[in-house]
Amino acid sequence: MGIVVKLATVMAKRKITLGELAERINITPANLSILKTGKAKAIRFSTLEAICHELRCQPGDILEYEDK
Repeated sequence: MGIVVKLATVMAKRKITLGELAERINITPANLSILKTGKAKAIRFSTLEAICHELRCQPGDILEYEDK
């Protein structure tokens, strides 16, 4: 499994849409969608920091490691 992205869950708890979050952190909705669906191969720390700031969460709330 590897790294699992739980961004959708955190966004749902905060009741924020993909478009709203993308606008607030200044990223395209398409790029945020790639991250949200777990298809991203990397994430910049600045993007992760912006997401955590807007969602008032920790990186561990969004990313999780699952042993294969």
